[in-house]
Amino acid sequence: MKAEHKTVILETERLILRRFEDSDAEDLYQYASDPAVGPIAGWPPHQSVEESRDVIRDVFSGEEVYALCLKSDHRVIGAIELKLNGHTDMTKRDDECELGYWIGKPFWGLGLMPEAARELLRRAFEDIGMNKVWCGYYEGNAKSKRVQEKLGFQYQWTNEGVDVPLMNERRTGHVNLLTKEMWLKQRDIH
Repeated sequence: MKAEHKTVILETERLILRRFEDSDAEDLYQYASDPAVGPIAGWPPHQSVEESRDVIRDVFSGEEVYALCLKSDHRVIGAIELKLNGHTDMTKRDDECELGYWIGKPFWGLGLMPEAARELLRRAFEDIGMNKVWCGYYEGNAKSKRVQEKLGFQYQWTNEGVDVPLMNERRTGHVNLLTKEMWLKQRDIH
């Protein structure tokens, strides 16, 4: 039997971050089926609403996975997650995690992802005791790189020939890091 997660709802100026529900499958499919969205992040476009429902049940079931919803209509437009130890290959420590995210193409360039990620970073450092948050992007994903720069992540290293199993290919991956100390300094500046 799967343990029930505590319901955490996070809010920003324009967004609500909440757990995914089966009823989100159609909204999820609308954006996750776009070939401009998934492949650059390492996953193939969703082929059906049923596949999106399966992803909600099997992939978006982690403890710190959130549906990105606009406050204006509460529809899902993307996803954001803190991948905790055991669900990331970037760290083996319990006080470190990985930030992962994507957002539907109609919402690119509006500052929504940095807005959502800032709230999730606050949660990571203040609520669940993280000391480091890792984040990566594949070569060519300039939008993801830009989000990480806006959030204050600092470049750590580049890996050549990273296996991307869902796409059956190898890519160049870049890894960035934000420590709690760096986060506190930039928070105090703003």
